[in-house]
Amino acid sequence: MQGRFAVIWAGSLLVGLGFLLWWLTRPGPPPEPAIPGDQMVYRLVPFTALEGWQQDDHGVALAAFVRSCDRIGTWPADRRLSGRDGIAGNAGDWSGVCRAARAVEPEKPDQARHFFEQQFRAIAVRSGGQLAGLFTGYYEPLLRGSRSRGGRYKVPLYGLPKDLIKVNLGDFSDSLQGQHIVGRVQGRDLRPYHERRQITAGALAEKGLEIVYVDDPVDAFFLQIQGSGRVQFANGEQIGLGYSGGNGRSYFAIGRELIKRGILTTENVSMQSIRAWLTAHPLLAREVMDMNPSYVFFRELPGPGPIGALGIALSPGRSIAVDPRLIPLGIPIWLEASHPAANPDKADEPLRRLVLAQDTGGAIKGGVRGDLFWGHGARAAAIAGRMKNTGQWFLLLPRTLAERL
Repeated sequence: MQGRFAVIWAGSLLVGLGFLLWWLTRPGPPPEPAIPGDQMVYRLVPFTALEGWQQDDHGVALAAFVRSCDRIGTWPADRRLSGRDGIAGNAGDWSGVCRAARAVEPEKPDQARHFFEQQFRAIAVRSGGQLAGLFTGYYEPLLRGSRSRGGRYKVPLYGLPKDLIKVNLGDFSDSLQGQHIVGRVQGRDLRPYHERRQITAGALAEKGLEIVYVDDPVDAFFLQIQGSGRVQFANGEQIGLGYSGGNGRSYFAIGRELIKRGILTTENVSMQSIRAWLTAHPLLAREVMDMNPSYVFFRELPGPGPIGALGIALSPGRSIAVDPRLIPLGIPIWLEASHPAANPDKADEPLRRLVLAQDTGGAIKGGVRGDLFWGHGARAAAIAGRMKNTGQWFLLLPRTLAERL
């Protein structure tokens, strides 16, 4: 009998040990599939859900929106707006709201607010599963320069080279719509265009591309990051320069390198701190700046104000640069974020306003990523140079388009 119990006990023990071993070594649940970084999810929300909506000056936003309409109105009716999933439809889908916008008096903010509420629906956006994203700022700098090289004016600002070719890949495949590459022809091959270090070393010198010469390579570097600016000559005359094209190379933020070297920290990196270090270390400055292979070419602007990627003058505090692969150019967007105070000793201030997607930028990538244009002058530079704040936004689409989502 005792032998029988011993066998039963031993068998139970083996079963128990087997179950324990299975429990310890069992495969876990399959991992959740990663959400693609550029996957966009849209959700309709009421205007009452937009924080600060009632307090904004919608008349100023309306004037900026009408400029978007002026541009969109020149396109064929069947031209599709940029952005993911075709959510912004075609140019013809905007003719009705644009016509209604021109009938509103922008100096009456309440009337402008009612216009947006009646003609549009607000849409919350998730990109890569995230509601929040990064918002930075840019401004229009003023440089000192000359039409001719000489004295302290030795740093050229170039126009678009004739051998630079921009290829629209969408012409070759529908799956590549909205994508392009930039290069130059060598023999029978299309090769990448010169990178920054080659250009600053003289790859484009004496080719008749120089628009002006400025007196500071650091100023020239930051002008390329801003994408537009003004140059003042010794006689007081000023000219405007706007973005004409880029060399197609990926943008590299040199602040990242200065953090890596222990020169700056993630807490104090800003345009101002980067500029101060570059100016104080001229022998190392070129090496660091050349780590950013991206290079921008300019054109002289005849009128006031910089011109954005949409082809219209930018509105300070209302025009924002977006990633046009994911966010349609020209549309209104409600922005909820914050921004640095002009006085660096003061706390950040709320940023709740209606802005217009009217520009792009090499570093602006993602469905919740924007770069707000602050205008020109010391205040604009103080805010834009330190702005790297998180926030979220809501797209505004005409009701007929929003109902398709």
